[in-house]
Amino acid sequence: MKPSLSLLSVCLLLGACSHSTPDDTHDVVVPATWQAPHVLARQQISRQWWQQFGSPDLDHLINQAQVDSYDLAGAMARVRQARATAVIAGAPLLPEVKFGTNASREKLLRGKGYSQLDARDDNKAVDSFDTRLSASYEVDFWGGKAAAHDSALQTLKASEFDRDTVELTLLSSVANSYVQTLALDEQVRIARLNLANAQSVLHVVQTRHDAGSATALELAQQKSLVASQQRFIPLLVQQAREARISLAVLLGQPVQNLTMGDTSFARLQWPTIGSGLPGELLSRRPDIASAEARLVAASADITVARAAMLPNLTLSASIGSGADHFSDILHSPFYNLTAGLAAPIFNNGRLGAERDKATARQQELLQTYRGSIINALADVEKALNSADGLDRQRQWQDEELKQAQRAFDIAQNRYTAGAELLLTVLQTQRTLYQAQEQHVQLRMARLQASIALYKALGGGWAVSGGDS
Repeated sequence: MKPSLSLLSVCLLLGACSHSTPDDTHDVVVPATWQAPHVLARQQISRQWWQQFGSPDLDHLINQAQVDSYDLAGAMARVRQARATAVIAGAPLLPEVKFGTNASREKLLRGKGYSQLDARDDNKAVDSFDTRLSASYEVDFWGGKAAAHDSALQTLKASEFDRDTVELTLLSSVANSYVQTLALDEQVRIARLNLANAQSVLHVVQTRHDAGSATALELAQQKSLVASQQRFIPLLVQQAREARISLAVLLGQPVQNLTMGDTSFARLQWPTIGSGLPGELLSRRPDIASAEARLVAASADITVARAAMLPNLTLSASIGSGADHFSDILHSPFYNLTAGLAAPIFNNGRLGAERDKATARQQELLQTYRGSIINALADVEKALNSADGLDRQRQWQDEELKQAQRAFDIAQNRYTAGAELLLTVLQTQRTLYQAQEQHVQLRMARLQASIALYKALGGGWAVSGGDS
């Protein structure tokens, strides 16, 4: 007997010819320790990490952002969309059951009717009634339906991790904007003190000029310095207002509703943050968890694409009853059983292209996952390096500010006593202003470095899988 290939055998052979799953190894060589100086501590970072900066006002702003932020609300809505999609994807795993009932009337308008319309001269209207309960199920031989559900569940997880990433980014942005706003307020305060200082020196110069012991050049130089200080204050006030506007946007509020509280910039403090080991970072960051979940979903999508290339078997059953009169609708019960086998034969390469697309998508997400790990390691290294470098600068800047203040006080006293030139006073004034400005800038940068480190380490995030 001459052998022949059945349709099912051909489809099985076509499925066997599909590409094997690409190597999904996504191990990235993680260093044993951080390169930048760090504090190695294994304690879990608090999820309320912002409380470590010593500002109840920041705590209030963070809580407000969690409630009112439109970005976070949008991320939560995307989670609900993904959850509904997972339910939809899981529906084909069980039979679909339907119930229906029908009533119809056909009436002959003229003529003698035809075989399908059983109309007579004494009854030109034909009534029919039926009711039916049916169930249908596509047998998941190749695991495509289960894989589609798994893909949707992993996408749901990724969406939840994305929501956590949005929240972490939002809260760190609020903390950064808050610190920047207080720093600008502090700069405005210092600038006004410097202006008062410069005006005090101007008064001395004016008095000496009137007495003939100071030249017109010295008077003009000091007036120029006072004008410069007066010009600088509106610039700082403008920047402080813009920082408040940016902070209000993060809170989902108009700036008129923003309440900053009365915490001063000097009261803010940065905590000592244990960085842990680099390998622990993979379980600390929601963006890495999201990339991993999407990679797993992409692997399931390959199974879905392959299953579409193979035959599918659909089973259906129904039970019902029908009659010509509604009162007899339950007197003629019947049942119907159906099995259908369908297999793709020719689709101009569409199904193979779908499989190749899913495979390429998995390869793309594999690289994305690897990149997210490298980026996370770099984020921590940068934050640690920044904190260490700023600490070293601040050690010397504190001394610089102390000596600049001392030099100005000496120069001012000597000039008042007529023992020093105004040029020396001007130089010490400028040096003091620059040192004071640098002091605020370095302190702000150090606070923001701690915020960046908290964010880079995941901000106390842990996989919860819970609903929002």
